[in-house]
Amino acid sequence: MENRIEKLRDILEENDAILITDDADRFYVTGFNSSAGTVFITRKSAYFFIDFRYFEKAKKTVNDIDVILENGLKSQLRKIIYDEKIEKIYVRTESLSVSTFLLYNSFLDGKLSDGNKLDKTIKNLRSIKSAHEIENIKIAQQYTDKTFEYILGKIKEGKTEKEIMLDMEFYIRSLGSEGVSFDFIVVSGKNSSLPHGTPSDKQIQKGDFITMDFGAVYNGYRSDMTRTVAVGFVNDDQKIVYNTVLEAQKKALKEIRAGKICKQIDAVARDFIDGCGFQGCFGHGLGHSVGIEIHEDPCFNTRCEVQLESSMVMTVEPGIYIQNGFGVRIEDMVVVAENGCDNLTKSEKELIIL
Repeated sequence: MENRIEKLRDILEENDAILITDDADRFYVTGFNSSAGTVFITRKSAYFFIDFRYFEKAKKTVNDIDVILENGLKSQLRKIIYDEKIEKIYVRTESLSVSTFLLYNSFLDGKLSDGNKLDKTIKNLRSIKSAHEIENIKIAQQYTDKTFEYILGKIKEGKTEKEIMLDMEFYIRSLGSEGVSFDFIVVSGKNSSLPHGTPSDKQIQKGDFITMDFGAVYNGYRSDMTRTVAVGFVNDDQKIVYNTVLEAQKKALKEIRAGKICKQIDAVARDFIDGCGFQGCFGHGLGHSVGIEIHEDPCFNTRCEVQLESSMVMTVEPGIYIQNGFGVRIEDMVVVAENGCDNLTKSEKELIIL
């Protein structure tokens, strides 16, 4: 993690410092997963303050940063600030609540900066994944692919959305996932028109589309995949919608490469869907970056002007949602490369009818 600390130090003048309290950023800098802890970085030193619950494990596993037992954070930080004559402290203003910002600012003598310099720096650093990070994401996606293969053999008429979701969650954990990447989405029939619907007690019926959005966690890194399958049969309208979404995704995937602008990729899929007569039925962005958190920057949407770079990990998830009818979403996860992208998602996405 030393290289990450050095990169963060690049934004510091002689008497500046960085204060990190956000869970995801703390894990990114230390490699240690915990629900508490504070990182403080100056030009001369770097400290990870952690309470008694995590201290023993952190001392054994965290390198390149001094692990300190937290026993009065206010006085511990004030001593470093005094010793090193710190004048300005950068924080992640996007993740700090106003009350927390004011609390820290009050006991650190008003030295916190309310600018977004650290926000931009960390987001940019985290958007480019290392080979180690990509390998962790690949393994998480392998668990996800295996779970999809497993659940195809379990879906049948009469089962509820909740039963399918719970079966998927148990299985993905049994493979080795540290948890779930997010609360799984399993919605069927009319419920599938809800992009982020919640699994319910609705029973699966013949003629239903079932949309499943799920992912695994490996070494703190996440995967994200969506597949829509049918039970029994599909009608002509369902087939048209499914094939439109699939073709939109294929067109977007072909355009992804380093140097492209994010909103340009979104437009490829969106313009195709709109051109097929489904204006207003694709109401979310085409995708987002994935890593320590399930939603990271940059994003494929109508506004993001970030230029893609090699080793960014992005989802590509077009959808069409017919209100009070049904919905289809297909989502893959890719690694951006100079001349294209590497698709980490191996699950079948041609229409499956169970």
